[in-house]
Amino acid sequence: MIDLQALRSLVTIERYGSVIAAADALGFTASAVSQQIKKLERTLDAPVLERQGRGVRLTERGHLLVAEGGPLLRELERVTTLVESPVLAKRRLRVIAFSTAMRGLVAPALALYQSSGAHHAKLETQLRSVEPEAAVQQIARGDADLAVVHNWSSIPLAIPPGVRAQALGFDEADVVLPANHRLAFQAAVARSELIDEPWAATPAGAICHEALMRLFADLGVVPRVVAEDPEFATLIALASAGVAVALVPRLGRGPLDASVVARPLSDAPQRRTIQVIYRDSMAGSPAVTELTGLLREVFERTEGRVGGQGAG
Repeated sequence: MIDLQALRSLVTIERYGSVIAAADALGFTASAVSQQIKKLERTLDAPVLERQGRGVRLTERGHLLVAEGGPLLRELERVTTLVESPVLAKRRLRVIAFSTAMRGLVAPALALYQSSGAHHAKLETQLRSVEPEAAVQQIARGDADLAVVHNWSSIPLAIPPGVRAQALGFDEADVVLPANHRLAFQAAVARSELIDEPWAATPAGAICHEALMRLFADLGVVPRVVAEDPEFATLIALASAGVAVALVPRLGRGPLDASVVARPLSDAPQRRTIQVIYRDSMAGSPAVTELTGLLREVFERTEGRVGGQGAG
């Protein structure tokens, strides 16, 4: 009979391209993974890997095993979550989220879980900050169990088959301006008033950067980005210093000091959908269900600030 851990090792090697990378992903040593593959080959009395330069590649039989065995592993995961008791002594969940969601949603949701006397099981989480496109891939591959992602209307996030998405709500983005800016005294600003402004933005390639790049597309203008930084707090600081204006979502933004104001766009409101995603095979997991519910509760508590009008 084929050993499931050995099969999982082979599937992971195919996914990552090497024994060492697969070992890192599985949390084993390379030697342990190699031993699993040898065990699998003894069971089959045939090789599943062959050397290719300094690396390895799957044999024809190895590819067949991955093609047929991968779905079996996902089905096993689904069955395991169905029989998981809601009162187990400990549950483990690998959670990934974009940075502001980690701060503004995941951390408060986990605090609610730990403080609630209704929960009998300890939830042991492994947390990592991951951008949405990479998060979708990691969920689909089985490298994480639950992710919080954002989905800009101008840049749709593709959700592959086998991955389920639940919307928590909408997160508005405002233009952050120096308090003494010529537009700071308006309740909202039009894009035409911002065409000549210098912008501070997240780095090129990030979804929020791409959303800014498309902001003036129908006006035939590309924003003039003079500063890039991955942290929205830095973009706000640059606006405070008068270096640039910035497009900053409200989730995780925190209160603004008197040196800046945040104003919504009057002619093209910027909105992103905040979603929880996980594999279909994890839909029956009590841990996934409970954490999703707590994330929704935290989001609803902040919805007036996140989805409401920009504050000065």
